[in-house]
Amino acid sequence: MKNTFVYILFSAAFLLSACKKTETKTTETKTEITAPEKFVIDSVKLNDSVKFNEMLSVNYSAKMLVFPTIKDKALLDSIYYDKKGITDYSKLGLQTFLEKDKTDFFSSVKEESKEWISDIDRPQTWESGSFMKLISQSDDFLQIEYLYTSYEGGAHGNYSFNTRVFDLKNNRKLDLKDITTMPKGRLEELLMKNINKIPSGTTDSDGAVNNSEMLLVDVIPANKDFYFDEKNLYFHYSPYEIAAFAAGDIVIPVSWKELEGTINPEFKKRLKIN
Repeated sequence: MKNTFVYILFSAAFLLSACKKTETKTTETKTEITAPEKFVIDSVKLNDSVKFNEMLSVNYSAKMLVFPTIKDKALLDSIYYDKKGITDYSKLGLQTFLEKDKTDFFSSVKEESKEWISDIDRPQTWESGSFMKLISQSDDFLQIEYLYTSYEGGAHGNYSFNTRVFDLKNNRKLDLKDITTMPKGRLEELLMKNINKIPSGTTDSDGAVNNSEMLLVDVIPANKDFYFDEKNLYFHYSPYEIAAFAAGDIVIPVSWKELEGTINPEFKKRLKIN
């Protein structure tokens, strides 16, 4: 009887041990997938005026884009290259900068006008404006147009453009050499050939675009004010840069087909140029 009891205990222990050996322990691993931060664009605006006397008023207008998701200081310095003295790139910081810039502008005009303001013989409003405009943001390229306007008496006001492209993947401003290696002379030939492809302000008697009629230069240089889309590389010229004021600002396209064989391989891949 004793031997039977021992045998039963041994068998139970063996079965329990076997069950433990065949038991499979499963550990559930949770992988958290963090979605990429959404690119955010905001803006700040300011429009104010002051009247110095019955003949002269001065208007200040500005718009600045705000990029709260861009953290790289060197890149932000390059985006706001024309606004010296900015240390805070937040929306509040840029609004504060515009308020100070406006005050400084009004003070400078008031001081400088002391000697000649009495000579103004008709009511007029002088103006100073600076405006940032988003051209596009895709494929980690941020393209911005900067417009500057002014009027200080005379027959008409003046305006000019700057255009900049920023590589958000590498946190830097894009240069023309990052896009194409086409020789300078060949690119200048294409610019002259394509000058009448996009209307500006000049047409002939038949209504056809005739920007070339207003040219002030024999050679159109490939300037630093370029941008692009899926079809073309565009060069933007301000009044008086290559043509008379009446021609307005001129945009000249150069197609990717015309640049074939000279496009930077990495750029071509990112922009999906066939």
